[in-house]
Amino acid sequence: MAGKALKVEIKDRIALLTLCRPQAFNSMNADFWFELPRVIQDISDTASARVIVLASSGKHFCAGMDLAVFAGFAQGGESSEPGRRNETMVRALQQLQDVFTRLEQARVPVLAAIQGGCIGGALDMISACDMRYCTSDAFFCIEETKIGMTADLGTLQRLPSLLPQGLVREMAYTGRRLGAEEALRAGLVNRVYDTQEAMLEEVMEIAAEIAANSPLAVSGCKEMLNYARDHSVSDSLHTMTLWQGGMFQPQFDLQQAVAARQQKRAAEFQELNAVEFPIQPLPGPDGE
Repeated sequence: MAGKALKVEIKDRIALLTLCRPQAFNSMNADFWFELPRVIQDISDTASARVIVLASSGKHFCAGMDLAVFAGFAQGGESSEPGRRNETMVRALQQLQDVFTRLEQARVPVLAAIQGGCIGGALDMISACDMRYCTSDAFFCIEETKIGMTADLGTLQRLPSLLPQGLVREMAYTGRRLGAEEALRAGLVNRVYDTQEAMLEEVMEIAAEIAANSPLAVSGCKEMLNYARDHSVSDSLHTMTLWQGGMFQPQFDLQQAVAARQQKRAAEFQELNAVEFPIQPLPGPDGE
């Protein structure tokens, strides 16, 4: 499936999402903002894949927000009254933030494979992913500072959980580029590769390892890790007991895993159920 900004391939329980506007350095145009949340939500709700890999085509991963989108924000709402115009701006910004939050809230892990520039809004995006991998020529920067803005789509909220506070503040205040090796040392990325091809090959192998595990167990790991990041140890342990009390059914996944090991074969786990809106429309007078 190919959109205007995003190409989607699902194979062997892995969804490969590729930004496909290399001529524009995969900048985030209007098509991107419509396509990405719908694809992520659909994969999460339908359980059509167990892992998502977010990649891109061309020299650079993503140059951030498209200038045309910036222009739309600069024009403001229809009302000339400042309070109402600003309230509209707040609502619009929340909708954009929600696009990247969907990566974080997806029931499956999201792995980012990054080459070249990861700039501005792209850093907001990959900060919401579960793991990040990059090529040796990759660099990361909070570009918004250099154009008179404060980054507002998640970088400043999520990066401090991934990098030391001092480094995040340095990047934010100066707008300087963080190179691949420094990103590796600081913990932003898991590994660095010489080429994009080598990176994507290994990231897909890692995705395959994840996809071979129980999707319920992996989803639980993601849910609990995200919760623990934002709460105390005590609260997180309590939430863990509630999750395990409801989701852990040893006669299913655990039994399957043990049997597979004994029989020296790969375990075959049941997929997650699709999530559907709980209320369905009533039939019409003619029964349809």
